[in-house]
Amino acid sequence: MILNTVTVRAPATSANLGPGFDCIGMALDIWNELTLTRGEFSVSAVGEGADLVPRDSSNLVVMGVEAVFNYIGELVPGLQYECTNRVPFSRGMGSSSSAIVLGLLAGSAISGADLSKEELTMIAADIEGHPDNVAPAIYGGCTIGVHNGDAGWVVDQVSIPEDLNAVLFVPEMFVNTHESRGRLPDRISRVDAVFNIGRAALLVNALSTGRLELLRYATDDRLHQPQRSEGFGAMPHLIAAALTGGAHGAFLSGAGPSVLALATGREVTISYEMAETARHFGVDGKTMILAVTRAGASVVSGAAGA
Repeated sequence: MILNTVTVRAPATSANLGPGFDCIGMALDIWNELTLTRGEFSVSAVGEGADLVPRDSSNLVVMGVEAVFNYIGELVPGLQYECTNRVPFSRGMGSSSSAIVLGLLAGSAISGADLSKEELTMIAADIEGHPDNVAPAIYGGCTIGVHNGDAGWVVDQVSIPEDLNAVLFVPEMFVNTHESRGRLPDRISRVDAVFNIGRAALLVNALSTGRLELLRYATDDRLHQPQRSEGFGAMPHLIAAALTGGAHGAFLSGAGPSVLALATGREVTISYEMAETARHFGVDGKTMILAVTRAGASVVSGAAGA
């Protein structure tokens, strides 16, 4: 059925999860929404980053919608975009991926294409360049995504404990993901590759078996966190503070600057320790305690034309 208007939502996500650079991510229980209505083109936004997001076709939500119409071989109709943003903007919590997924899901619904999660993920990963944020935004929970040459993207879900929560310290400063990625070396040593391979495997095993005490070791990394800490010196101290407070593991969320700790208790204590450490290092920001959500992006409501 072709709709006249549709409202969709997509969660925040945390990518990389320590050693899982560009391939492992999880969904967090805070949501952006988009209402898409047929009519003369316009883009409006309220909430996080509302004064920073573009109001033209370069907006990632618009790009997502247009990608669907290109995929199904149809012209893009006139559409009005109303964005409600709750995910902190440019803080390493997947605001860009949420926008892409919102556009894809809304475009799929309003066009009547009703694309599968697999199709949405393939298109989203091609736009984003990797699946570690877009896949959990679509599927919910924790996902692993890898590129398999001509076969495209392979995505699978990781079982996680029911009571797993995320405690974040979200600095006020923005981080440009492309600039942050520019700090990373093109080549790494075999020693560092083995270090991350082992810990990524341990991370997945710890989450799926519930042996969360292993996360203290499984969330360590040598591929991106040490390099990114050069631009954010408080990061390793925030990670240490979270572990002191009782977190099972802690790491830089996405490209940062947010730091995320995984916990099944003592969340308030962990939040306090991280906030106090940030204050000590003169880093302004806020703490957030969020569930790791098993729900992915979904259509909230839709209506056909008269």
